[in-house]
Amino acid sequence: MTSIERLLRIMAALRDPVDGCPWDREQNFASIAPYTIEEAYEVADAIAANDMRWLREELGDLLFQVVFHARMAEEQGAFDFGDVADAISDKMERRHPHVFGDERIGSAEEQSRAWEAHKRAERASRARETGQSVLDGVRGGRPALEHAAQLQRAAASCGFDWGNAQEVLPKLREELDELEAALSHGAGHERAVEELGDLLFSCVNLARHLGVEADSALRAANAKFDQRFRFVESGIRAQGRALEDASLEEMDALWESGKRADTDG
Repeated sequence: MTSIERLLRIMAALRDPVDGCPWDREQNFASIAPYTIEEAYEVADAIAANDMRWLREELGDLLFQVVFHARMAEEQGAFDFGDVADAISDKMERRHPHVFGDERIGSAEEQSRAWEAHKRAERASRARETGQSVLDGVRGGRPALEHAAQLQRAAASCGFDWGNAQEVLPKLREELDELEAALSHGAGHERAVEELGDLLFSCVNLARHLGVEADSALRAANAKFDQRFRFVESGIRAQGRALEDASLEEMDALWESGKRADTDG
């Protein structure tokens, strides 16, 4: 028995209507989806920590999520794990003609462009065949930052896009000005929230043109904030005081000291 066969049998046993686990039997696609997202983020955390043992464990948890969804689909007669594996295999061969066909690609950058070209062609083909929007292939349910990037990529496949990161900056400033105006002129909470959303959407656009994932950039900023705030806490406690007893000016001075230490490092 292969490793994957063993896992598939375990999943089938957990979902057995008679002898299975009560919790596993009660689950459906919607109830499992949040766990799937959580496991993907834990994989990212393990990678960021460069912890191979942790990564192995989290990849297993993520694989189990795929097996879980596939098992529920099999029970409905929709598809099974083999169909999932075949579908991704077909896609990988189709999108790598330089490996599995006659095309020649000389660099990772060329491959990235070719990959996006294949995706654009697939979207355009589906749109022509079904009359759907090119945005129909962008499904909800993913984190908002990633959803925004996917919408932007889909629109860009039709040429609706900025040329480079530099061209996005005026739009970013425009959205910031509109948010400031909404706050200054008492436009109301809903209007301010709307303008904040537009600003965030433009930030994702800038990240995309810089060639980074907005979520990755934000995670790095979160880690930096975590480190610097802990520096502030340590500085206050080294004085024998509680953080709540320190003034904002004192905490800000320690924050700046932490920034300088990071820069010097």
